[in-house]
Amino acid sequence: MFVLELTYTAPLDAVDALLPDHVAWLEEQYEKGLFLASGRKSPRDGGVILAVAEDRARIEEIVAGDPFHVGGVCTYRVTEFLATKTVPELARHRQTPE
Repeated sequence: MFVLELTYTAPLDAVDALLPDHVAWLEEQYEKGLFLASGRKSPRDGGVILAVAEDRARIEEIVAGDPFHVGGVCTYRVTEFLATKTVPELARHRQTPE
């Protein structure tokens, strides 16, 4: 499981210009089952995405396709973690340490 933290590197008007494309990209990732939750940070200086994928390389590939990334309006911090405890709705994503 991965936490993707976006930090805006451009003014909000530049971010907002790419927002419709970013939202469409988010929807694609949800449809593929890769994203579990997402939203803006408060204050609005970026966002957070909770994602699942087979490995970090796949996450890096996904991030590279984000219109915010392509448009140069944000940076990403990717944190991988083992989800050893979850709510029942996320039970299929639980992991055990090796």
